[in-house]
Amino acid sequence: MSVVPPPVIRLDNRFARELGELAVPWQAAEAPEPRLLALNEELAAELGLDPQWLRGPDGLGLLLGTGVPEGATPVAQAYAGHQFGGFSPRLGDGRALLLGELTDTRGRLVDLHLKGSGRTPFARGGDGLAAVGPMLREYVISEAMHALGIPTTRSLAVVATGRPVRRETVLPGAVLARVAGSHLRVGSFQYVAATGDLDLLRRLTDHAIARHHPEAATAEVPALALFEAVVADQASLVARWMLVGFVHGVMNTDNMTISGETIDYGPCAFMEAFDPATVFSSIDEGGRYAYGNQPVVAQWNLARLAEALLPLINDDQERAIELAVQALGGFGRIHAAAWSDGMRAKLGLPQGLEAAVVGSLVSDLLALLQESHVDFTTFFRALAAAARGDAEPARGLFLDLAGFDAWRERWAALEPDADAMDRVNPVHIPRNHLVEEALTAATEGDLGPVERLVEVVRSPYRPRPGWERYAAPAPADFGAYRTFCGT
Repeated sequence: MSVVPPPVIRLDNRFARELGELAVPWQAAEAPEPRLLALNEELAAELGLDPQWLRGPDGLGLLLGTGVPEGATPVAQAYAGHQFGGFSPRLGDGRALLLGELTDTRGRLVDLHLKGSGRTPFARGGDGLAAVGPMLREYVISEAMHALGIPTTRSLAVVATGRPVRRETVLPGAVLARVAGSHLRVGSFQYVAATGDLDLLRRLTDHAIARHHPEAATAEVPALALFEAVVADQASLVARWMLVGFVHGVMNTDNMTISGETIDYGPCAFMEAFDPATVFSSIDEGGRYAYGNQPVVAQWNLARLAEALLPLINDDQERAIELAVQALGGFGRIHAAAWSDGMRAKLGLPQGLEAAVVGSLVSDLLALLQESHVDFTTFFRALAAAARGDAEPARGLFLDLAGFDAWRERWAALEPDADAMDRVNPVHIPRNHLVEEALTAATEGDLGPVERLVEVVRSPYRPRPGWERYAAPAPADFGAYRTFCGT
């Protein structure tokens, strides 16, 4: 009987090799009773990994970090960050490891990274562990974001460890394996800037340019060109969040990527009743990271990146600040254009309309939505029915019927395209009550609700007969929703 040889997996150690000052070699903690809870087979195939092999003992070893290929150098990454506005000069991967870089089937270099893999030197008193619920939350919501076309890290797998995790209660432990363009953050640059090591800052900048914006290498001032590219990516990203009602919940500078991908699905959730002041995070008592504040916070975070890059932008600090401020000014223009274009598409309006016309319609609509506490996602799908001649599904959501009727008359006069609306307005988002229901069941050993929810959110624009509960807002008795970071 022939024995099938194990697959050859090459994990590069480029980050550890080029930026050793930011990389602490480390070993993942052993898992006493590993058990696969979720495997993203589509993503595994994109990475050139055999899903069947990943389900076996050697594959689980890779997903836990306890059995990495020869030549790999797992490391905990160093970074700093402003957390709720307060600067911490040394954060780093307290419960995470970068296993290394993979080249996927499209030739793209990506990170393979773990969360919940045990204490590292950056743990700052934490246990380094993660519970099943928060790791499956990241799996569900990152898959939803990917299906919605929003740049994001993606979850490859969630593996139960068999180790208990102590939070408010004792919970089953798990490790998340995720994939990203890289795990470089604004906080990575802040950490290096705080050391005063100009050579290291230059090497980090060159590394980021090579990974994400190679065109910046030939610019007159590469660091400034990198900053401009990150500003543009983040302005577009946050607009996409806003267009689907996503609230990140913890927009610290260590959670803003240089790649322009959404990262860290801790206290995140999707807004239901429209309100710019919506906050879900249990620790965001002042509303710093509320839905409506996200563009302002993103721009503030980018200003911190600019500060870190100043020595590479110009030797004259005043001139460097002038150039950085000018580049940062692009955020507002790019974000406004992405938001306006996205809302025009959600309303089914033709291109070429004057910005003032779209802007007036949008601002008046949002005021009506807020006044009547209308569900953001439900409304736009119902509005497509109004474009087809049946206004009642949308109209019935409002308290101010006369106000909505007047707005609808203005909108209908522009001949909206209902089919185009259905292509950009989701039926399904990860509804908060369904996420909690699924995570509670999974914590108790039933993975069925998580699997069904993932199946639904992977096809966000397709109505599913018989699955209407997955499109409905939370029932009235669900109450105010609060999320937690999971540490």
